[in-house]
Amino acid sequence: MSLLPYRALTLGTDYWIQDNVLPNALEIAQRCMSFSTWTLGSPWRPEPWPGMRAQGALTPDEVQTIESCVKQYLHVPNLTPQSDSEAGLSGHNHIQICGGSEGVARPHVDSASICDYAAVLYLHPSPPTTHSGTSFYRLHLPGESPDGNYCPKAYESLSEVPGFSQEMDPTMFDEILEAPYVFNRLVAYKSDLIHSATGYFGWDHALASKRMAVVFFWKAPE
Repeated sequence: MSLLPYRALTLGTDYWIQDNVLPNALEIAQRCMSFSTWTLGSPWRPEPWPGMRAQGALTPDEVQTIESCVKQYLHVPNLTPQSDSEAGLSGHNHIQICGGSEGVARPHVDSASICDYAAVLYLHPSPPTTHSGTSFYRLHLPGESPDGNYCPKAYESLSEVPGFSQEMDPTMFDEILEAPYVFNRLVAYKSDLIHSATGYFGWDHALASKRMAVVFFWKAPE
């Protein structure tokens, strides 16, 4: 019995990739590296996201450039940025830095109440591997046929889907598409798709050695 629906991923509808999206990406990367205040995620705190992050990565004008691209290429008339809520601080427009020892691929969907679309902007100027971008997955339980790749709209997250295991791990999923990590690349996608950072890099304490990306979350009009 299938637990999740499946749809073939269509470039320009389900996801979109744009290289060289900002003219001052190196300046932004250097600016973010100089931040002095960071919030820690896993493995230091019980957060669903790994590494460390700081808010206000891009200026309002830079965010506007990102949003204009997303609206144009994903055919979305308006986008409302994720805001702070009782559940905690928004992750929108946060720079996230995570090393190879701090995180692994963790297929998931973004909460339906938080966003309809999400995006990541890769900001490490010279990544040691391109296999550290964003991957999309489908469920594939042991001994079963491949299953679906997105969360039904009626549910907030995969864990709410009837029959879905409460204890998820990466071995339950097959990668079906990878958007490799390239400096100044923007990857935007529908947030109900099962996705994850493909992997992380950087094995010392220097922030400049680690995977760096700005994350965005938006709601769209019904």
